Amino acid sequence: MKRGLALILSLAILLSLAAGCKNKDSKKVIVGGKQYTEAQLTSEVIAKLIEAKTDLEVERKYDMPSAICFQSLKSGDIDIYPEYTGGMLLAYLKQEIEPGTAPQTTYDLAKKGFKDEFDLVVLESMGFNNTYANAISREFAIANNIKTNSDLAPFTSGLSYGAEHSFFDRADGFENMCLTYGYNFLEKNIVKMDVSLKYQSLRQGQMDVCCVYTTDGELAEFDVVVLEDDKHFFPAYYCCPVIRQDTLNKYPQIREALAPLKDCVSEADMVRYNALIGSGKMDIPSAAEEFIKEFKLMG
Repeated sequence: MKRGLALILSLAILLSLAAGCKNKDSKKVIVGGKQYTEAQLTSEVIAKLIEAKTDLEVERKYDMPSAICFQSLKSGDIDIYPEYTGGMLLAYLKQEIEPGTAPQTTYDLAKKGFKDEFDLVVLESMGFNNTYANAISREFAIANNIKTNSDLAPFTSGLSYGAEHSFFDRADGFENMCLTYGYNFLEKNIVKMDVSLKYQSLRQGQMDVCCVYTTDGELAEFDVVVLEDDKHFFPAYYCCPVIRQDTLNKYPQIREALAPLKDCVSEADMVRYNALIGSGKMDIPSAAEEFIKEFKLMG
């Protein structure tokens, strides 16, 4: 009886050791993702490319708040996730971005800062800029020949302006935008509102001007005009995969697998994909597959 128990225990220990060795030797990367549609789509594209073009196992950890995603990358809870150049500088490196700063300069500063301060590697930009913009109704734009932020300035004292709460607290937000363009919105006409209400407010005439993002899926649905930021006030927010240096050292094949992402997609393309997912016509995995196919990312 004792010999039988001893044999069972020995087998259990051997199996446990074997499982431990397997886990230790397993080649796995963890792809993180933020909470909103575009971030999860780009994360899923990254995950699928790594799965398809390397022998690595991929685990997904999506739906994380932005700050948690970044902290998880620093701590090693995830290996890679897509981040935006302007956000890297403003939110994490705590560097101001002067109006008119070239997108390439923003990228270069973010790349150097992330490597120097966090030992994180910023890979090549995917090519689209999800930054802030002002939007007005097409009817108002045509009637007054408004195409740029500067064109809007003479009308602002009689117009209402809506944006999410955070936009009014940012260095690249409402106050400095008004100083740059000479806007004179009256206090009573300034509305802090939920993101989901902005486009409906423009459509229904409740708001004259709203702050939007340049890759919002709603831009494909609502008949609005996005004004040109002709003084280049808003920072560049180009999307780039960001990976831990130790992960890249261990699995250098990831860089080659993700190389086709460089400048692969435009703002208009991202608007279209965000709209397809937001409308329920595609889910994240199927949209990522179509994205990879459309932009020929498999080579």
